[in-house]
Amino acid sequence: MPTPRNPRIAEELARDIFAGVYAPGSFLPRELDLCNTYGVSRSTVRSALQQLVSGGMVVRISGQGSRVCELTHWHLLDPRVSDWMARFAKPNPRIRRDIFAFRVAVEPFIARLAAEHATAADLLAIETAWYNMIRALEAPDRRFEGRSHDEYDVAFHEAIFAATHNLLWAQLSHMLKPAIGLLVETSNHSAAELSDSMERHRQLLEAIRLRQPEQAEKAALSVLERTGLDLGFANFFDSFSLRPCLPGAAELPSS
Repeated sequence: MPTPRNPRIAEELARDIFAGVYAPGSFLPRELDLCNTYGVSRSTVRSALQQLVSGGMVVRISGQGSRVCELTHWHLLDPRVSDWMARFAKPNPRIRRDIFAFRVAVEPFIARLAAEHATAADLLAIETAWYNMIRALEAPDRRFEGRSHDEYDVAFHEAIFAATHNLLWAQLSHMLKPAIGLLVETSNHSAAELSDSMERHRQLLEAIRLRQPEQAEKAALSVLERTGLDLGFANFFDSFSLRPCLPGAAELPSS
């Protein structure tokens, strides 16, 4: 048996599942094989597999082994699973697209509510996140005061959710933080024109500050359309009757 080491069995298996090494319907290596690979006891392997079972990613089948479940069964809002998703789901286009579709469906409505209910403290939080995004972009390493541009971007959207003053929406933003972070990191690191993205964020901030619900909804869509372009989802909005219509948005390519 190999020399024992500190195993991160569940994490490594989750990484391979998110990456498609083990596709839905396929079986993970046998317990005995995992014991040999990691140099651990069978109880340790079973404990690791139970984490995947608890997250809805794997089902144990007596006499057969551990089979990967379909994506629809995964508990993506479970903190452990969402953390794995944020770190390991980049190669999985379906997950990225479904997260993006959820944001398109939800965030314009959230922006409208924020424009109606934001307090001075909420506006300060949104504005501070935006200014810190700008300051981070000005730095060679895209960091300002110990936090990255991506972290400030996530904070910007979290602050908008909080500005709804609806308990469930605010809690949902906390649960979705890793998922939002996944798209923010992927889109911002591939964006051809970050200045355009920052201007769209500014227009969203301004619409909320001026208490203009309809403009806030459109501005949120405009931000997401920029994200979609940077993610390679250029045709995504073709199926929507409501398209961003802030200044400059109409000239964006639709294919």
